[in-house]
Amino acid sequence: MARNTREGTEATRLALIAAARQLFVERGYAETATPDIVAAAGVTRGALYHHFADKKALFTAVAIAEAAAVAAAIDAASAPAATPREALVEGASAYFGAMAAPGRVRLLLLEAPAVLGVDGLGEIDRDHAEDRLLAGVRDYLGPKVPEDEVVAATALLSAAFDRAVLEIDRGGSAALYQRGIARLIDALGRD
Repeated sequence: MARNTREGTEATRLALIAAARQLFVERGYAETATPDIVAAAGVTRGALYHHFADKKALFTAVAIAEAAAVAAAIDAASAPAATPREALVEGASAYFGAMAAPGRVRLLLLEAPAVLGVDGLGEIDRDHAEDRLLAGVRDYLGPKVPEDEVVAATALLSAAFDRAVLEIDRGGSAALYQRGIARLIDALGRD
C-alpha cells in the first residue's frame, strides 16, 4: 500500500510539473494562475500546496526539470572528442539542439531569470551543466591559464551560447551561430 501511495504522490507531482510547464510556455509565469495549473493537472489545490510551497517553487521545479533535460541531451550527444576544441564545439551544438525543444528557450532564458533571478538560475546551472563547460574550457585553455580567467572565459562563453540560442529561436540560422561559436572558441585559445 505504501508503494502505491508513493507512486501516486510522485504521479501527482509530475502531473503538476507537466501542466505548469505547458501553461508557463503558453502564457508565461506572470499570466499563469495556480487554479489553472491544478485544473490542467487534474488535481486539487491542496495537492499543489502539498508538493510546492507556492507558484515560484513549482516554477523552480519546472526549470530544474528543463535544465536536467538539457544536461542529459548534451551528455547523450557528446561523444569522446579528439581535442578539447572539438569537445567545446560539439557541446555547443548539442546545447543548441537541446534548447530547440519547444518552449525551452522561453522557460530557461526568458522566464527563469525574471522569476528566479540571476542567482537562482545560476544555482540551477551549477547543479546541471556548468561544471562540464568549465571543465571543457579548462582543458582547452590548458594548465597555464589562471583559474579566475578560466571561470571568466566560461561565463562569457556560456552567455554567448545563450545569446546564440535566443537568436536561433527568433529564426536565425543555427549553422551560422554554430560557426560563430566555433570562432569564439578559437579566439579563446589564442594568446
